[in-house]
Amino acid sequence: ARHTPRDLLANLALYRDDAERFSEEIDREYYLHYSGRQESFEIEEIYERHAELFSRATVEELRAAADAAEGDDRRPHRYLLEFAFHGHLGRALKAEAAELAQLEASLELDAGGEPIPYRAVPVALANEPDAQRRAAVELARDELLAERLNPLHRVMLERTHELARDLGWASYRAACEELSGIDLGDVARQAREFVAATDDAYAALADPALERAGVPALGELRRSDLPRFFRAPGLDDDFGRDDLVPAFERTLSGLGIDLGGQDNVHLDTESRPTKSSRAFCATPRVPDEVYLVISPVGGRDDYEALFHEGGHVEHFAHVDPGLPMEYRRLGDNTVTESFAFLIEHLTEDPEWLTERLGVIDPAPVVSHARAVKLVMLRRYAAKIAYELELHDAAAPLDAMPARYAELLAGSTRVEWPRESWLADVDPAFYVACYLRAWALETSWHRALRDRFGARWFESPEAGEWLHGLWRQGQRLDGATLLEQTLGEELDFRVMADEFVHIPV
Repeated sequence: ARHTPRDLLANLALYRDDAERFSEEIDREYYLHYSGRQESFEIEEIYERHAELFSRATVEELRAAADAAEGDDRRPHRYLLEFAFHGHLGRALKAEAAELAQLEASLELDAGGEPIPYRAVPVALANEPDAQRRAAVELARDELLAERLNPLHRVMLERTHELARDLGWASYRAACEELSGIDLGDVARQAREFVAATDDAYAALADPALERAGVPALGELRRSDLPRFFRAPGLDDDFGRDDLVPAFERTLSGLGIDLGGQDNVHLDTESRPTKSSRAFCATPRVPDEVYLVISPVGGRDDYEALFHEGGHVEHFAHVDPGLPMEYRRLGDNTVTESFAFLIEHLTEDPEWLTERLGVIDPAPVVSHARAVKLVMLRRYAAKIAYELELHDAAAPLDAMPARYAELLAGSTRVEWPRESWLADVDPAFYVACYLRAWALETSWHRALRDRFGARWFESPEAGEWLHGLWRQGQRLDGATLLEQTLGEELDFRVMADEFVHIPV
């Protein structure tokens, strides 16, 4: 049934019910399309069925309700306002989003040889041993991106900025900062300090791992080489394809979790031509229906992807079903990303490698993983700086491709093409959630080792401790959850300490 904004907001339970139905429908559509099971991406009808959730009047009334609320009562109102704001943008851009997704699923690039599906390029780069061939594939992908996809990306970006201002915020950045409650400027400051703190250690940690992977050193490395570096083919003997899911099952079993007995969890590891190369977790119904989707490449990278998304899956699968919708589905994604990084971290833990995979000498795996993590952290430090500029009210968009390449290359010391200046941007400053989650995961990992020992992954008691955190969904933001659980502040210096052992 259709409801007016006043109907919905007079009874928040009614708004929550409608919001939950919308979320289920849209998440299932994302799952079906990006898993490659369905070519169409029919989000327009879904948005129209739930149009009043995201009307301007609804956003304005939710904003007034959030402003009027005090103390802890403000949190659920802010979560629902953030949901309505981004839904308002999503509804306005639904046609472009559907066109973009269908283009990505249908486009192929010609770099000589067999055509490569656009979404399969990262897999092709990861499995290509020849550096010149990798460069040719990426060049063809970038040309296709610039010609066919970037015009749509730009329309969506400009419209996003316009809509945020039309709703009364000074800029898209200002809206995201207010709605998320995250001080984005402080995240960028801490990220800059992290890059400065790790500058001297960067090449010493990265170059030996790059050499072992058979790719150039920093300064000569190209972005097209990174998927091959992450793939780490020299470590394949330690990460067999057939043991991928069983290793995950054994790990959960050690924590007292029976994956096979979780009727609410569904693993999708099949390869499909139009399946997204980016692993993801889909949550049509939390905690009752959760999907883990990966597109296997082979080797260590598959384990990282599966365990990362497995962390999301177990978090959402254990959420207290009695929590209101906004605490089960919404809130600060720093929280769920921290649990994803925590489970992913096991794939570089020497104790886990020995006990769960039977790796005789885990040192090469550990050193490779540390190098990869440092590259990624420095890349995301550059991304937060770039996105703050991109989404600022005064951003000159024509200058941003060059700025993107400059910032990314400067932080990573990797030759970085400018064509991804729009495709490499996630909505709502999700980059900040990733950075904060890496820091939060460091605290969770340290607490687990202190409380349950180096082999905490073999402790059902550790699983119970995690279950207690998972049950809360995202009721609290990452910083508050950390303070209430461990009495600590969310501080990026704990990450730098992993690489340079500075005092914190």
